[in-house]
Amino acid sequence: MSKKAIVIPNAPSPAGPYSQGIVANGFLYTAGFGPQDPATGEVPEGVAEQTRQVLRNIEAVLTEAGATFADVVKVTTHLQHLKRDFDEYNGAYLEFFPAPFPVRTTVGSDLYDILVEIDVVAALPQQI
Repeated sequence: MSKKAIVIPNAPSPAGPYSQGIVANGFLYTAGFGPQDPATGEVPEGVAEQTRQVLRNIEAVLTEAGATFADVVKVTTHLQHLKRDFDEYNGAYLEFFPAPFPVRTTVGSDLYDILVEIDVVAALPQQI
């Protein structure tokens, strides 16, 4: 198996020893991204805006790998306040993903000063 790391400036830099994304065996696996704007480090207010920023961060990694949200097959989402924020998060999520929707797991998690973190797996349309 070969694997290639995706490391780009237009997504938040890793806060530890991990890559923003890894391409392996025709799939892209992303790190869990928070809502930090990669240019400013700012975090937007509210779960809907944070979700949009997280998905823009993921979109940058998808684009670098030659993929789009249409290629995503699996999404894992962590919400700080699952019951309170789910509907608002889900509305923002729908702005990015076309049907047929990827499979998704959404869980409540104790996040560090953010409301949402998301990672995805995408089936690449072409091998890098």
